[in-house]
Formats: sequence, C-alpha cells, structure tokens
Amino acid sequence: MEFLLNAELMKRCDRDTIEKIGIPSLVLMERAALGVAEELTAGGFDLSSVLVLCGSGNNGGDGFAVARILEERGVRVTAAFVGREESMTAETAAQRRICENCGIKISSNFMNHEYTVIVDAMFGVGLSRPVEGRYAELVDWVNQQGCAVVAVDIPSGVSADSGRVLGAAVRADLTVTFAYRKIGQILYPGAQYCGRVVCRDIGIRIGRSYSGLPSMFTYGEEDLERAPKRRPYSNKGTYGKVLLIAGSQGMSGAAVLAATAAYRSGCGLVRVFTPECNRTVLQTALPEAIVTAWDPRQPSLEELERALQWSDVAGFGSGCGTGPAARRLLDYVLRHYRKPLVIDADGLNLLAEGPELLYETEAPVILTPHVGEMMRLTDGTKEEVLEDILRSARQFAREYKVICALKDARTVVSDGVRTFVNTSGNHGMAAGGSGDVLAGVICGLLAQGMTPFDAAAFGVYLHGLAGDRARREYGAYGMLAGEIARAVGEVLKEADRRRT
Repeated sequence: MEFLLNAELMKRCDRDTIEKIGIPSLVLMERAALGVAEELTAGGFDLSSVLVLCGSGNNGGDGFAVARILEERGVRVTAAFVGREESMTAETAAQRRICENCGIKISSNFMNHEYTVIVDAMFGVGLSRPVEGRYAELVDWVNQQGCAVVAVDIPSGVSADSGRVLGAAVRADLTVTFAYRKIGQILYPGAQYCGRVVCRDIGIRIGRSYSGLPSMFTYGEEDLERAPKRRPYSNKGTYGKVLLIAGSQGMSGAAVLAATAAYRSGCGLVRVFTPECNRTVLQTALPEAIVTAWDPRQPSLEELERALQWSDVAGFGSGCGTGPAARRLLDYVLRHYRKPLVIDADGLNLLAEGPELLYETEAPVILTPHVGEMMRLTDGTKEEVLEDILRSARQFAREYKVICALKDARTVVSDGVRTFVNTSGNHGMAAGGSGDVLAGVICGLLAQGMTPFDAAAFGVYLHGLAGDRARREYGAYGMLAGEIARAVGEVLKEADRRRT
C-alpha cells in the first residue's frame, strides 16, 4: 500500500518534520535538490545546457539548489528567478544567495537561448489559483521549447489535490517528487502532465511527524498478497456462493462475463438468476454456473427469495435491462437483502430513478458507476463529476452510506472516509463487458470473506492487472472483456506462486 497525499497534508508533514522533529528546512531542501540532480545525471538526459526556472516559494529554493549542485558537477547551468522579490521565502532567498556566492549568475534574459533540459521549479504543490498573465506565457514558452522538461515536485500549474490544470501547466517528461506521491500526480489530466514520476526520500515520514494516517492510498504489486487465501482442507462451500441477477433478451453475454469473472476470482459457486431466454447460452458458455431462469413476463419473487437465501453475496445489474420486471427485482432485493450487494450497469440506471431507496436498505452496498451512470445517479453533468472525481465518489458514498467505485481512467473507490485510487489497467479495457467483469470480480472476493471496502478496492486493482496482462497478450486494440476475465485467474496464480 502506498499513501497518496494532497497539498495540505504534505505541507503539514513538512512543517512537522521541521518543527517537531527538528530537521531544518534547508536540510530538507538540500536533500530534495540532490534527489533531482541525481535523477537528472542518471536519467539519460542531455545536460549540455540546462535552464532552471525558480519561483518565489520553497519550490524555487529547491531549484536554486539544483542549479548549484549541477554546476558543481560540471554541468552548464543557467538559473533564472521568475517569481516576485516581495514573495520570496527566507529559504529561497538563502539558496539564491548561495548560488551567487558560488559564482552562478542569475539570468533575466534566458528566453534568447536554447536548452537541452529545462527544470521547472516555479510553483510546486502549494499552487491553488489559476496560472495567468506572464506566468501562463512562461508556461507556454516552456512547452514550446522541444527539449526535455523535468518538474520539481509537480509540474507548475497542476493541482496537487485533483490533477486539474489550473489555467496552464508545464508538460514534464519526468517529475521528481518528495516523500510521497501526490494525488494530482495520479489522477488525470495531471498524470499526463507529470510524465514519469519518481519519488525520492528526503527524511519526511508519516507516523513520526503526523499523528494520523492519510485517507487516500493506492496499491502496488506487493498488494497481490491481499488476495483471499486458499485452505488445504476446504470445499466449494468454503469459498462462498455468488448470486448474479443478470442478463435479459439479447444480453446473455453480460451475465456470462460477470459469472466467469466471479469464478476466476476464486469463489466456490455462482448462480445466475436470469430470464429463460438466456438458459441455453449460459449453460453452454459456462457449464459450471447454476442457472435459475424466470419468466420475463412475471418474475417469481418466491424464486428470487430462495436464491437470495442461498447466496453469500449478490450482484445486480449486468445486462438486466431497465424494464418493469428488472425494476421490481431491484426494489425487492434492496428492501429484503441483508448481505453484501454489488449494483452495476442497468441496476445503476434503475437506481437513478430513485436513489433514495438506498436509505432504506440494510445491505452493505457497493456501486460501480462509470461517469455517465454517476451523472444519472447525481443528476449532474460530466464536468461536475470529473471536476473533482475524488469529491464526487466521497460525497455520494457519504450521503447514501455505500461504497462507491467510480470508474474512470483512474477508478476511485470510497466509503466516504477512505479513498482508494487505482493505478492498474489501460485504455484497452475501454470495451463492452469490462464493467461486467469488474462486478463479477468484486462479488467473487466478497464471497470469499473480504470486507466490502477491501473487496471493492482490491477488486478494482485486480481487474486492472488482469487488463494489463490481457493487453500484453492481445494488444490494446484487440483485447476483449472475456480475455480480461480469464486473465483474472492468471494474475491470482501469480499471487498464489508468491505465497509458496
């Protein structure tokens, strides 16, 4: 697990390290600058002519220190102060003075030369207002130079809290950040502006300088060990029973994909509650599944109740349609089910007609909307949802007391307090059926005993890893959702191998 920080928490950790631990600010600045210089010299950059743009804040102080360290190593460096004298921090003023004492001239005529690398140390993570005027012109100039760009901590103009571009932003090839990655470096569009992100340790530690733990985090490959463990003495009942209320006329594939993914994620039994028209397709495509078929003209609530009682977890929505029968089934499940429930796809579209029904349910509910479904659930616009995707997921989860897995290029999972941001997966997964696979994976993990929040977060991560594996085999253009479902088992095989 890797914690992700916003600007406020990073500043607090920085301040506590200085004031409570006693490490001077200039020492932290020197460590940060040394980290940037080392990445520059080891990163294959052409360092024949380097420009370092320094702002008024401590990010600019990092920049002056970078210029000095590079100059000491024989690099031809131009340092430029682009901030305001009256806004300069004491640490930045000290670093500029040290540069001048070392014979480094601070240039004011830097735009008339060509450079092989530009180091952006103008703003840093503290930026909270749009980049305008001469700063926007400077950002535009940097982006037009055609040379490598390295950002100190975060590209100038990118919000550290949301990844939004604040007016204008530097496009970096490499971003060297410190202590912890920032959420704005992970979310889009900030991730595109950061390029490759390297995190350097400069002596700031959560836990010794900050009393709590961050609420935002992501997973890495080491977190595959979170997969439910298999027991030598076990049977199919040990790993749980999943009920999927899925499929409708012409949409049997969605049910097949969700059921396959549930099995591939390790659950013991899968039952699909589906219209009679899907029986043959399901039993042919996935003979391991139990099929309970119902008359689409009049679904039997008695049969549904028996299926719900049989299950350990239920999933609702994959290809189920939005007709009166599906609406009746969803209403019954929300009012009568008490076990974990995953609602996806058409289930979300039905729920959008009356999301207040979530207030009445006693089931632990996980919702997996994409942006369009989230718009319908909240009666909002695309821009409102995406302006701050973290806030969108957190607010909805908090208001309705659910877990919201808001799907996007960086899927966000929140219970209103904790927030997981996913970094696995790729654009090849933008294909029909991928969401059905995710719903099945989460159901399968829930059946094996994972808590709802952990199942949602790990399920999203596992789903993305499966997509990455499928891309390696089939390519981003040709991969199908069914191949993602099959790859789930391959990824978990790797987790099993690590344990043995």
